Amino acid sequence: MANVTIKPITRLLIANRGEIARRIIRTAHEMGIGTVAVYADGDATAPFVREADTAIALGGSTSAETYLDVDKVIDACRRSGADAVHPGYGFLSENTAFADAVITAGMRWVGPSPEAISQMGDKLSAKKLMQDVGVPTLAALPIADGEDITAKAQEIGYPVLVKASAGGGGRGMRVVETEAELSDAVDSARREAKAAFGDDRLFLERWLTSSRHIEIQILGDNHGNLVHLFERECSIQRRHQKIIEEAPSPAVDAELRERLGEAALLAARSIGYSSAGTVEFLVDGNDFWFLEVNTRLQVEHPVTEEITGLDLVREQLRIAEGEALGYTQADLSFAGHAIEARIYAEDPNNDFLPSPGKLVAWEPADITLARFDSGVETGSEIGIEFDPMMAKVIVKAPTRREAASRLARVLEGLRIQGVTNNRDFLVATLRSPEFIAGDTTTDFIERVAPSRVRIISSDELDEALIAIVIQSQAHRRSAARVLSTVQSGWRNSKMPPEVTRFRSAQIINGEEGSEETKDIVVAYRALRDGTFEVHVDDREHSVAVFGVDAYGADIEIDRRRMSFALTAVGDDWFVHGPRGDVTVRELPRFPVRGADDFQGGLVAPMPGNVLTTHVNEGDTVEQGQLLLILEAMKMEHRITAPVAGMVTKLLVAEGDQVANGEMLIVLEEVSQTGEGD
Repeated sequence: MANVTIKPITRLLIANRGEIARRIIRTAHEMGIGTVAVYADGDATAPFVREADTAIALGGSTSAETYLDVDKVIDACRRSGADAVHPGYGFLSENTAFADAVITAGMRWVGPSPEAISQMGDKLSAKKLMQDVGVPTLAALPIADGEDITAKAQEIGYPVLVKASAGGGGRGMRVVETEAELSDAVDSARREAKAAFGDDRLFLERWLTSSRHIEIQILGDNHGNLVHLFERECSIQRRHQKIIEEAPSPAVDAELRERLGEAALLAARSIGYSSAGTVEFLVDGNDFWFLEVNTRLQVEHPVTEEITGLDLVREQLRIAEGEALGYTQADLSFAGHAIEARIYAEDPNNDFLPSPGKLVAWEPADITLARFDSGVETGSEIGIEFDPMMAKVIVKAPTRREAASRLARVLEGLRIQGVTNNRDFLVATLRSPEFIAGDTTTDFIERVAPSRVRIISSDELDEALIAIVIQSQAHRRSAARVLSTVQSGWRNSKMPPEVTRFRSAQIINGEEGSEETKDIVVAYRALRDGTFEVHVDDREHSVAVFGVDAYGADIEIDRRRMSFALTAVGDDWFVHGPRGDVTVRELPRFPVRGADDFQGGLVAPMPGNVLTTHVNEGDTVEQGQLLLILEAMKMEHRITAPVAGMVTKLLVAEGDQVANGEMLIVLEEVSQTGEGD
């Protein structure tokens, strides 16, 4: 047993941002530890910056200029007087040089030893070590410059996974089905890995199309004690990044749990592991294969906390102070079932592309007990520089089915407006029969195909529009400078109804089918008894008003009383009602002259940077041909030709920053007619 001196931490610097920074600050403050935040320019007004006792600007806007800059972060440590550093997850959390720099500067590193990080940081070397100690692994081969990657892929066999040697979170990973896709996938993964981790080394690994992603939480101290905290399942993924996690796994029984736990402890002991970490496996039936060791806290750690009752950040800090765990494997147990859903600013209906913007409303629901680990609030800006995750929502229940239902209900009640997000997709996933049955393999999204958007009913749309016109009417009435004491609706003659026109871009499921864009006319008349007669298109409604203020309306529609929260930004209305969120645009009373929609133009699907261009003006291109690559939030998006044609205008160059909807290329379609037609 090591001779460890206990030395309390007094001031902790969190070398991270967003949700995880707030999470660490919360536990540190509960333990009586002062906190220091560091931040990029775009995070200056973020909640984590305000909640820390001290905050230091790193100066810069990108990851490379801020959270990945070792010298800047170490300088902030010195200036703040911090005696310990918690790296969170991502960024420098698994960077050996950073851990060494923290320790060399005389501060405590809240994490495993630099040696352990180094051994597991290169995933290929980690696999070799696991093979040596008897942990089963999948076939993998490194990719070096100038090597024949085609031969290596053939040796492993398609489909093959191109994977970054450093980092995680789905960055620098591409599944390749055929040889024709291999070269582009390697180039793309290399660029993405370099941007996200500062390390572009890659390797090829056997890809299992349908399996389960199971990970074991480990925890070790500096006295030689090591335990595991059972398993989590993280198989619901898009872009190789987890979006729903749960503990325990519905596919792991007591016997498999014991085998996985023993393998995880064997892996951890082989590198002398301390602090919190995760050993990840792919599981198929009763067989499993080692993937990697994450030498840090995981995004999904809350589900383990919920079923075990342990605060993993507190345990990390205690270990860094020199404390012993104080419990053995036999002392540990779990109870109930916990599920976590990650809320991202992304568009599920557009291949889950990031969707930056300003949060008009963020209001967690208090329908039932739930834990919100959030990095945002109303007014937060979701930029293009960093990961688009906004929050994690976690629930615990006695059974898995109850946990899934509770979490879906909490998500439905969450008011989240202003940015396109994946909330409705998460709800559809949690409520799917396959998820409820525990049929959650890594191909779940492709195989089950949960609805990526919420289809709202005509009734729900009517209710939202009625709430808008009632609040608008009340606001105008209260602002009136003449006859303000006269009851609303009083007339000395019969007047035509007030008319407002709206446009909805949501999918509406009505009697006449579904459509993605719908213009609606709302006509309303105040009656002498204080009620309103409202027509939405050809549907008539009777409305009574119980309360209206600047934030919403409490109204009765056709003898059904409901409350609505309303926010207007320009012509856009954001409505949160009993059934969820509805967004509509109020149209001008008179038509606005403007140019017709431009035909033949390709626009940016999101704000970002032009990484590469692959065509010039005058080039003839085939349908599906790559035109350029955009980068946003450290992910790449390929802009391809929707039809065969000629590039008549190339409006951007490599390195340009573009806004959402900005014109990139003008493509003139050409005939596909061939000889003999």
